[in-house]
Amino acid sequence: MTVQIYSTVEQMGVAAAARGAEKIREAIAARGQANIIIATGASQFSMLQNLIKAPGLDWTKVTMFHLDEYVGVEESHPASFRKYIKERFVANLPAPLKAAYYVNGSNPNPQQACDELGKIIARHPIDVCFIGIGENGHIAFNDPPADFETEAAYLVVNLDEPCRKQQLGEGWFPTLEDVPKQAISMAVRQILKSKAIINTVPDSRKAHAVKITIEGELCPNHPASVIRFHPDCVTYLDAASAAGLSKITKDLCAR
Repeated sequence: MTVQIYSTVEQMGVAAAARGAEKIREAIAARGQANIIIATGASQFSMLQNLIKAPGLDWTKVTMFHLDEYVGVEESHPASFRKYIKERFVANLPAPLKAAYYVNGSNPNPQQACDELGKIIARHPIDVCFIGIGENGHIAFNDPPADFETEAAYLVVNLDEPCRKQQLGEGWFPTLEDVPKQAISMAVRQILKSKAIINTVPDSRKAHAVKITIEGELCPNHPASVIRFHPDCVTYLDAASAAGLSKITKDLCAR
């Protein structure tokens, strides 16, 4: 994993989007199409705004997969990740996507939703995965201790309290009790199958998670630590999210 540190969130978002766009262009040039994964949350705002504006991208040749969604949340809910992606990303693209596959958290049978998406993504090797890291060190909704072993592409997971408090703190729900206790999440191994990973992590709230991801033990209790060994993963930080790193790490990674 390569780590790059920028002074501001905007600089970070511009750099992350530029690399992601480059990887999408490379896939289209090589195969005539690209398959991508899009994450949600406040950490992705700047990156997505800049990715939408990236020049020379033929979005009609891009198939998009959705990373995760709450169980039991309708798409109309303000916290719905399907709503987020459609409004903040898909609706603002200069051309329609070739295809978009969303996680249906409204399905009364969440495992069925996992199985259906798993069959589809198996036919679409992922070129670029855009992710972030949660305050508890999760990737997607793989809270600690994360399942590093399952080969299932999507799974139903239980959300721990720190994860639920993050969703409350970001303003997606009025009370902690309103935050769902389960979600459908892309699995860790499925994320790692992506040819390239763009990991965008701003904000001081993420400083501890960044530290354990980059400098901590590789283990299920630090879910995002597993991306350190991906052959083409770049983690983009701003000054606030990098604040907890050791001086030697910051010196090596600073831009």
